[in-house]
Amino acid sequence: MANRVFNVLFLCTGNSARSIMAEALLNKIGAGRFHAYSAGSYPTGMVNPFALEKIAKEDISTEQLRSKSWDEFAQPDAPVLDFVITVCDNAAGEVCPTFPGQPVTAHWGVSDPAAAADDEKVIAFAQTFVILERRITLFTALNPAGLERMVLEKHVRDIGKVM
Repeated sequence: MANRVFNVLFLCTGNSARSIMAEALLNKIGAGRFHAYSAGSYPTGMVNPFALEKIAKEDISTEQLRSKSWDEFAQPDAPVLDFVITVCDNAAGEVCPTFPGQPVTAHWGVSDPAAAADDEKVIAFAQTFVILERRITLFTALNPAGLERMVLEKHVRDIGKVM
């Protein structure tokens, strides 16, 4: 159990910015312990160029990143998920599909950087990245295999309150 890799799905409505950045960050910070995915309830079909730029500036690969539907993760052959974390308020309020496994769920709401004025987008994406990086760093400090489900769920949900 100690060497187990935990699957994490980050959800957002469009799967173009916040959830994509979270996926990229967790795959870097939690490499070998966590495998991150992202999806959206109504995916835009493209990753926001400001998100790609910020991820690339942090020396994180953008090669595998794409905007996709959460339906991909509700299929019988989908990865069994250990955690499902929403990063936007809209997705948190939607009825999610049933995902394989019994994932721990949490909401880590972050303001949408794509909604910032054009001349503020670079700063908005940088701020969002920092918030997600802090939360993911705290998340990777947890020992999911060593905690009871209720305690683990509380810790993961509390991380969503960290700015």
